[in-house]
Amino acid sequence: MQTEPPYLRIAAELRRRIAAGTLRPGDRVPSTRAITKEWGVAMATATKALAALRQEGLVRAVPGVGTVVTQAAAHPPGVPVEPGLTRARIVRTAIALADAEGLPALSMRRIATSLSTSTMALYRHVPGKGELVRLMTDAVCGEEVMGPVPADWREGLEHAARWLRAVYSRHPWMAQAMASFTRPVISPNAMKYTEWMLGALRNTGLTPHQMIHTHLVLFAYVQGMAMAVELEMQAQQDTGMSDEQWMARNEPQFDVITATGSYPLLNTLFTQDEFDLDLETLFEFGLARTLDGFAVMIGETSA
Repeated sequence: MQTEPPYLRIAAELRRRIAAGTLRPGDRVPSTRAITKEWGVAMATATKALAALRQEGLVRAVPGVGTVVTQAAAHPPGVPVEPGLTRARIVRTAIALADAEGLPALSMRRIATSLSTSTMALYRHVPGKGELVRLMTDAVCGEEVMGPVPADWREGLEHAARWLRAVYSRHPWMAQAMASFTRPVISPNAMKYTEWMLGALRNTGLTPHQMIHTHLVLFAYVQGMAMAVELEMQAQQDTGMSDEQWMARNEPQFDVITATGSYPLLNTLFTQDEFDLDLETLFEFGLARTLDGFAVMIGETSA
């Protein structure tokens, strides 16, 4: 799981105490000063932790008293909560929301609304958004089996790249969820993908370090292309215009700039043959050139 900011970890612990009944409606939660002492964090971090709980409706500030647990956070002991609510159902709902609106729009409160339940009920199954995204990522990576590893390394890497791109096409938010290389998401199904990739490179003569670097370079290429697609989709949502409409609107400005004659090489794209940038063509071009580079390295290694 990706490391969460300290204020989210503190909020998660206070949320757990509320869910367990250690902190009941009307009870004071630790003050910002008490939080700084207990967790060894700055005052600003403590303030953000309490603010997160207030946004969820779990606590409220009472003048002259402090921050207390709200009645909305109450759960009578022994009373079953939200029949049919399971971790798997929460994860499926979160994936559907992220597919439709993107990862930034995803929140525990939004998921609770979609499931017609309380935010607190979700936290009895998932400790927080960071863990939820990890579970979502693992579920998505396990949707489709990659099949046996081909004997030819290039065929294997092509298959793996296109498989991963198909995952990102179905779930564009995955590009953002898996963006970190130094803090990868701990996902058994994602690790199966890495193992598959290393298997495709096993007989190339590359060292283990060269194999993992080859895998990560190809992963980064597919990741970058997927994020470009996600940005394109976000731009369409933000502007309400398709790519063609945006180009038609901005074409006069481009014409003014290119008419200066300062960009003769760039102008050849439009004066000789009509050029239309297609992300599918760009992906295939980049994939082929990346694999060509690997072929040179493998050839040098085996020479």
